[in-house]
Amino acid sequence: MKWTHSILFWLLLTSSLALFWPQTQIGFDPFVMKTWMLWLAIMFTMFSLGGLVSPEELKPLRTRPWWVVLGVGVQVVVMPLAAWTITCLIPMDSEMKLGVLLVGCVPGAMASNVLTNTARGSVAYSVSLTSVATLLSPLTVPSILWLLARQQTENSLAKSAFLLALLVTLPTILGYLASAKVPRIRSFLRRNGSKIASFSLLWIISTVVAANREALKSVSVLILLALLFVNLAGYLGGYLVGAFVRLPESYRRALTLEIGMQNAGLGTTLSVTILGEGTTAAIPTAAYTFGCMLTGTLLAVIWRNLDEWGRPKPDSDE
Repeated sequence: MKWTHSILFWLLLTSSLALFWPQTQIGFDPFVMKTWMLWLAIMFTMFSLGGLVSPEELKPLRTRPWWVVLGVGVQVVVMPLAAWTITCLIPMDSEMKLGVLLVGCVPGAMASNVLTNTARGSVAYSVSLTSVATLLSPLTVPSILWLLARQQTENSLAKSAFLLALLVTLPTILGYLASAKVPRIRSFLRRNGSKIASFSLLWIISTVVAANREALKSVSVLILLALLFVNLAGYLGGYLVGAFVRLPESYRRALTLEIGMQNAGLGTTLSVTILGEGTTAAIPTAAYTFGCMLTGTLLAVIWRNLDEWGRPKPDSDE
């Protein structure tokens, strides 16, 4: 795989440009984006990703619904619990704490579907998990935030639910229906949907990086370790639960990546929308996007290489 075809490569490139952009010397900043533009980027992303989901990829919802319920249940328990635990162990201000909690509460990232394919996991199971978690996010995210951070979020729960329904659930459903009903839209999204979604994600993250340049340059090592803990706890929890209930290996890999890789771009948009531009709550969500893409890519490549080095190909009954 060429590096230039990897979203991780473009994530590092665009975010580095946003971080070190010489605004003073040049006199303008291309990475400045208003809040409504962030909303639009999220909506484009979710519409495009919804249009990429085919009915066949949702097969586990029909054939093994309890496996999907199990996976989503693991995600809404393990990740928030890991995030809450680390905020209790490492001192941090209230906004930074909220950012870490947002990392744990948002649904899984669509990038996990791509990496599941790299890892030779069950892509259909991964897509089902992501889709269900995304559609439920207007209920799960505000509820979990209320349980874990009542003081910081008590005035923004209704707003969070509304934003998630408007920016995530509705565009995803519309994208899926438009692709299913309109051949031209389906053809367009099949060719360009992933590119549009990737561009929107990079745009969102670059804007947040630019808005928090100085804070990111001096981000605490403890915060980075906290995010790494949450990430690894998600991977470990996903794989162990999959092994405990005896899921096929391909499904365990899908569950592992789905749990550990959160939609931190969505968390970033929520933090900026709720607390305002420049909030330090956006720093953990932006940083987590780097981390989970890096660790997820490494984990997927390791699994693929282990198979190629002689281990039996993971069982799959898709």
